Amino acid sequence: MSSKRPARVVAGMTLATVGSATLLMVPAPAHATFGTADIKPIESNIAAKPWASATAGNGSPTAGLAIDGDPTTSWQPGRAGARQWLTVDLGGTYDNLRKVKVLFPDRGVAHQYVVEASSDGRRWKTIADRSRDRAVVRGEVHLFTRPGTRFVRLMFTGGQGSARAGVSELQVFNYLRDNLTLGADLSWVDDVQDRQYWVDPLAEDRGAGPHLLDVAKDRGMQYARLRIFNEPRSESTGQPTPVPRQGPERSLTSAKWIKQRDMGLGIDFHYADSWADPSKQPKPRRWAELEFADLSRAVYDFTADYLKRLIRQGTTPEKVAVGNEIINGFMYGSEAAHIGTTNPPYFVDQADVYQSKPGGGLLWNYWKSTDPAERKLYDESWDRFTTLAASGIKAVRDASPKSKVEIHVIVGKDRLAKTMEFWHQFLTRVKAKGQNPDVLAISYYPEWHGTPEALDLNLNTIATTYPDYEVDVAETAYPASGGEGSPLPNSPYPRTIQGQADAIRRVFQAANDVVDNRGSGVLVWEPAGYQPMFRAVPGLANTWEPHASINVFNASRAKHILQDTIYTATTVGAAPKLPSSVHLLTTATNTMTRIPVRWKPLPPGAIDKPGEVTATGMTGKGPVTTVVDVVPKAANRF
Repeated sequence: MSSKRPARVVAGMTLATVGSATLLMVPAPAHATFGTADIKPIESNIAAKPWASATAGNGSPTAGLAIDGDPTTSWQPGRAGARQWLTVDLGGTYDNLRKVKVLFPDRGVAHQYVVEASSDGRRWKTIADRSRDRAVVRGEVHLFTRPGTRFVRLMFTGGQGSARAGVSELQVFNYLRDNLTLGADLSWVDDVQDRQYWVDPLAEDRGAGPHLLDVAKDRGMQYARLRIFNEPRSESTGQPTPVPRQGPERSLTSAKWIKQRDMGLGIDFHYADSWADPSKQPKPRRWAELEFADLSRAVYDFTADYLKRLIRQGTTPEKVAVGNEIINGFMYGSEAAHIGTTNPPYFVDQADVYQSKPGGGLLWNYWKSTDPAERKLYDESWDRFTTLAASGIKAVRDASPKSKVEIHVIVGKDRLAKTMEFWHQFLTRVKAKGQNPDVLAISYYPEWHGTPEALDLNLNTIATTYPDYEVDVAETAYPASGGEGSPLPNSPYPRTIQGQADAIRRVFQAANDVVDNRGSGVLVWEPAGYQPMFRAVPGLANTWEPHASINVFNASRAKHILQDTIYTATTVGAAPKLPSSVHLLTTATNTMTRIPVRWKPLPPGAIDKPGEVTATGMTGKGPVTTVVDVVPKAANRF
């Protein structure tokens, strides 16, 4: 981001209680009290992703019509008969696929088939066997559990009369993995030590609190990241701040608070005295006039010494970021004259100090230059930058070998090529220097980084190009107010509490859908301060409460998955036979049971003529839909 100074004022809205009706039910947590948000567990059709593909046994070029999301189009092999098959390649393995939905093009006929799953396309496991069924259904929802699935195949084993093999839609649904870490950058706990945070501050039982971290943990945040400024200074003047917030000393205390609540801890070294991001990467003042070799040693010593302090107090971090949003390098020095940077002000005003010696800024303006002198400058900037980064990585490996190392950049809107050049140059060079990170991370703010679909593409391009690394969304956020509720640029979500929940939920989904389960986590950036998920409680001094949207951390995970759609058929005038129960998959135990369903009556006259009728039912875990094909009596094939 161009600026990350947390907002200190939160716009007021209407106080209400949260409501949550969900198709894939989870146990309702205690209410967040401000606003309303209907947050459903994440369910994502991987077969519809651009990296998925379909092939047919007879080589039909129309196989892709079975995964195009349009039920009016279909793959059909062109001739009747059994042993026709359709295979969907999801582009990589997934561990939490739980549901397959199949829809056939023909109404009023029985289809006989088997659904199988595979990791490698050679060894198959049956997940649904309908090879002997004579039920007349146009589709079915099958629940299953099989970690490591990449391929799903539907094979026709028989048919009825003139019914042809064919598939209108084959959908394969992914759910949020338990090992996808959801959390936040909560460095702001250092700023708000005198505030009280409560889940329900106006009730007799106020719920979790009073510490911000109490509410964060209660709402489902599993992990907290802390930024570390070397010697906190004013971003404008460069003078030390009266209170050294987010500095090394105070952050030791914040780390203790996090670990006391059994949350994961991340450390984000800015290697600066003020904000570091793509537009500004100043050196720390104490390092500004060091020769380059001494600067590299300072990076190593500072990183290793601080991690040792964390470990000694019992707060070993799970992850350490070497730099913050370093797409343009970090710790700028004399090369800034080629970059043309103007931020922060003290970096320019005191150029004789901060720009006196070389640093780690990248000269992207020479990226594609054919001029030998400019190419030399480009390569030299990469060598300096990766030398400094390698010092930081080595310090983490030496001082805290249990911590994973993260490199955190951005993908600017329509700038994926630049980020892929970054990873190519960076990984090639740091490995040549004997170092290697564990996690490749990006930030995602739609106003700067593009649509949710662009996020999907960016994450999966990185994951498939560099399959040996985890991939994270290290920062994201979305506002709950402003702009009269209109969406931010590149986003479909309104600036409301519901829109805030939906936007963050969509980022969770994108990370969870990264191929081969390599999306490892998502952090919301400063939810108590920037585009906040809290508001000040009217009439209560120094007291804050969460928006209903904060339940997205808990409610995005499916505990139970319903067979939520039932397909059946009947003839004109005949009441359809609807099942008294449907399947229910409990994800924690991978057990399948049946749960009773109560159906609402069909609308009057619904079955008096041919067509399609939809009705709803309710179970103890959520609603179910039935789709009834009403066919003429003359076409009765049952």
